[in-house]
Amino acid sequence: MLVIYHQFRGQKAMELEALNRKAAANNEVNWVTAIFMGLFHVGAIAALFFFTWKALFVAAFLWWVSGSLGIGMGYHRLLTHRGYKTPKFVEYFLTVCATLALEGGPIFWVATHRIHHQYSDHDGDPHSPIDGKWWAHMGWILMGKSMHHDTTTLAKYVPDLAKDKFHVWITKYHYVPMVVLGLILLAIGGLPFLMWGIFLRTVVGLHATWLVNSATHTWGSRRFVTKDLSTNNWWVAILTFGEGWHNNHHAHPTSAAHGLRWYEVDMNWYGIWALNKLGLAKQVYRVKLDELKKKDELKKKEEELKEKLTAAPVPELAAAYSASGD
Repeated sequence: MLVIYHQFRGQKAMELEALNRKAAANNEVNWVTAIFMGLFHVGAIAALFFFTWKALFVAAFLWWVSGSLGIGMGYHRLLTHRGYKTPKFVEYFLTVCATLALEGGPIFWVATHRIHHQYSDHDGDPHSPIDGKWWAHMGWILMGKSMHHDTTTLAKYVPDLAKDKFHVWITKYHYVPMVVLGLILLAIGGLPFLMWGIFLRTVVGLHATWLVNSATHTWGSRRFVTKDLSTNNWWVAILTFGEGWHNNHHAHPTSAAHGLRWYEVDMNWYGIWALNKLGLAKQVYRVKLDELKKKDELKKKEEELKEKLTAAPVPELAAAYSASGD
């Protein structure tokens, strides 16, 4: 058994080694990332001169595909937190959708987000506004090594994805679906479809995602007391299909639903609910405020009873037990 274990660890290390790349130092610019980000922002501005209503609708649809199906339902709530389970073909489909957001492959994305939850708004958090709002928004992507972890870090934080050959492959070639999509859009709709469906749509989606890192750790309300600065922010929730209910999420990270009240619109949860009704999502974990309230009330009663039992003289202990129903 020990030999098999070491063989497995060695095989996993070899697969992850294919993803290894030289990371920039903490104060160095990731020039490849910076150049691509710059070009996409230029393309987004240029898209304004190629407006058509069809191009706008294509962009809106692809924003939902990449941002909701991909990032929200796929990378975040399924792969990172395992808030629900799906057949592999659904998991892989959602993963491909996520690569269309230009946020990297699943292994690096999931590792970064799991690290964020472990060190949220403390030393080690890759994108906390404590280090500056600009840094939390996009500075962390342009500089340093936050998005390019070594194989040891990856093996520690994403062992579940590291042993999946598809996730290793799509992480290495995460740009392929975007290139294929770009060629298809150019072929069927010309430059308007390409500029709006790729460049402008991607830039809007990126900034929406980055607002979760910056805005929802800076502005908003806090329903739960957590060890970080997470907040619930309604306008970020709208832009990210429900990811803006961030305080809810940090308090209950494995919940597949982030919106916990009827007015907390959570499109990503509605998508997971639909998958569940179609039999394509199972073991869906959902936190409900009413159940949390009952648990809190029960816990409060237990604490009050403990205090009474501790403070009460010996003759009164029996009466206290009798009153509690024990």
